[in-house]
Amino acid sequence: MRKTRSMIIVRTLTMEDIPKIIRLQKESFPYMASEGMIWKKGSLRSHIRIFPEGQFLAEYKGEVVGSSSSLIVRIKPKYREHTWLEICGGSKFKNHDPNGDTLYGADVSTHPRHRRLGIATAMYDARKKIAVRLNLKRIVAGGRLFNYCEYAEKLSPEEYVRLVLRGKIREPVLSFQIKNGFKFIKILPDYIHDSRSRNYATFIEWENPRYKRR
Repeated sequence: MRKTRSMIIVRTLTMEDIPKIIRLQKESFPYMASEGMIWKKGSLRSHIRIFPEGQFLAEYKGEVVGSSSSLIVRIKPKYREHTWLEICGGSKFKNHDPNGDTLYGADVSTHPRHRRLGIATAMYDARKKIAVRLNLKRIVAGGRLFNYCEYAEKLSPEEYVRLVLRGKIREPVLSFQIKNGFKFIKILPDYIHDSRSRNYATFIEWENPRYKRR
């Protein structure tokens, strides 16, 4: 695994990469693509224009296998409920604030044929590095509850998460995020249109251990 991970190249996104990212999104999220919930060309162009250092692409053996999009925001109070559209300011990241204190993880995608290679971990590590370099207080994201649709009739999202954290239910997204140093804060209702998560998301947070008070 370590040797494979060393073969993953993470770099910032360019305008020429946009068609590859759209193709990656369609292959990574076919059900969301069918609902129109993937990046469009204009949105990706906007991300690169306003915050180029926060947009990453992962390559493995010359193939694009992962991407992540992020912006800088300020959330007050720090654990305020929000939706994806509200916090990002729409798909073009109109809420990006260079003077904010929080890196917001808007999206991570990995190619289904290349999962378990450490691609998502490489994306998360790239985000942590940019948060440290820019002296941001933390990284926040709304995480998907990928398997919640299988339990929604008998468990509330809070009950579901409690069982996931206790290792009683397999939930690939949240388990991965916890393993990568994030902590679960609370449930965000009506976060984004996502049938698998029943529109819920987890408010997750990673605190920058090197943050210096401004």
